[in-house]
Amino acid sequence: MDTVTADRQDWQEIDNRPDRRVRVEVPTSPAESPLRLARRHRNWTLERVVNEIDSHLGGSGVTASLLSAWERGTRRTSARYRAALCAIYGQPPETLFAHQDQGRPTLALVDADQGLMNPAQVVCGFEHLQAAMVRVVGSAMASLAIVGSRSRDLAYLATIEEVLRMQRRLVHWRVLVGPPHRQVLKDHLVRLLDLRDPADRTYGMQTLHLGMMEDQIREPERFFVASESQAVVTIPSLTAASNFDTGILLAHPLQARALVEHAKQLYAGSAKLETLTAIEALPVLR
Repeated sequence: MDTVTADRQDWQEIDNRPDRRVRVEVPTSPAESPLRLARRHRNWTLERVVNEIDSHLGGSGVTASLLSAWERGTRRTSARYRAALCAIYGQPPETLFAHQDQGRPTLALVDADQGLMNPAQVVCGFEHLQAAMVRVVGSAMASLAIVGSRSRDLAYLATIEEVLRMQRRLVHWRVLVGPPHRQVLKDHLVRLLDLRDPADRTYGMQTLHLGMMEDQIREPERFFVASESQAVVTIPSLTAASNFDTGILLAHPLQARALVEHAKQLYAGSAKLETLTAIEALPVLR
């Protein structure tokens, strides 16, 4: 009898003739991760776990799709959410996240050595910072994520609107951290709704996402603009305490995409601003 040898013992006869019986391995599905098994053991849906995380943390940016990616091991769970899931399931991190950590020494979405291999560039001076931010907006082909409530430069805001007008499939996330500081930003949000309908699914997806983080204790103020290929993160000014003119340019796609994901998670936990009524109700701080 001819046989094909394999480690597993799942077999199926494919030729019943006495002199030609051949057995081959029947493919089996990949083993489920400990994180998924913990959920299935409780008969919980992804949405139920998301609600548990929200309850444990007092709100979060976790979505069912992100949780599923954690379970499959295609995304790594950050320390904050690992702690929450360990508390929810009553299991240690070395058990729940073993499938994510195999051969990976760090938890960071962008490994430390990537940062060393691809150093960031400090951009100093308003004109240089503005030019770098405009370049990031212009580089966006698939994703454009912007976080912050202090934008007031008309040229920069006009560039965002032009890019969205020209690239209809570009997906834009705009997340405020608290109300807009200036009327020009509020007016910009209104124009975004003129350009895109968040409810439209012409391209099979939502292409405009507008939200605001209301709790600045839980989600402190931050500022960045990121495409799928590069990003600028503004930092405290190197010229004067009152200036808003310094940033870090990240030119590595992995770093840029990590910030896009950052914005998406913030949006998931935000109050949505996707109607004209919601935007008109926003106060302007200055």
